[in-house]
Amino acid sequence: MTAKDCIKERRSIRKFKDQPVDHALLSEIIETASYAPSWKHTQITRYIAVEGDLKNKIAAECTPAYPKNGEIIAQAPLLVAITYIKGRSGFERDGSYSTPRGASWQMFDAGIAAQTFCLAAYEKGLGTVIMGIFDEAKAASLLNVPEERELAALIPVGYPDEEPTAPRRKPVEELLSFQNDECRTS
Repeated sequence: MTAKDCIKERRSIRKFKDQPVDHALLSEIIETASYAPSWKHTQITRYIAVEGDLKNKIAAECTPAYPKNGEIIAQAPLLVAITYIKGRSGFERDGSYSTPRGASWQMFDAGIAAQTFCLAAYEKGLGTVIMGIFDEAKAASLLNVPEERELAALIPVGYPDEEPTAPRRKPVEELLSFQNDECRTS
């Protein structure tokens, strides 16, 4: 599978087979995901694998704003919580911001790591969906996320029990523009 194939073929999966994900396979996927780029190579992303009663409790108690997410989490064999270490990505060693974006760069790095994780999982035959609608404070509490870290996303993981087709994409002409010195006005 080429990188292009992986990017174009991976879909968000919301239905999973009742088949556990081997812990060694998950470790291999995390090892691959660890190569995701990060701000000044800070590698702030941390993963929490959740199974069993705790996964089901998160599904039941942390998704009131969008109950469908709870249903997806409940029937997935595994849930991966994406967290990041606060105050490193986008910051200088003295704690000041490196860019005008302030602390928001942390989520950029977490997003890159989440997508890299999902692509690595897809290559190994697993399906994933990145979730952002959940009770973050409640989920972080249930997961005992340390104070120096923040919960960025939840990703149900498992063997797909559906094959969604790719939605229509916008044409390149709508997504890409070129600029050069001749286009600048004084």
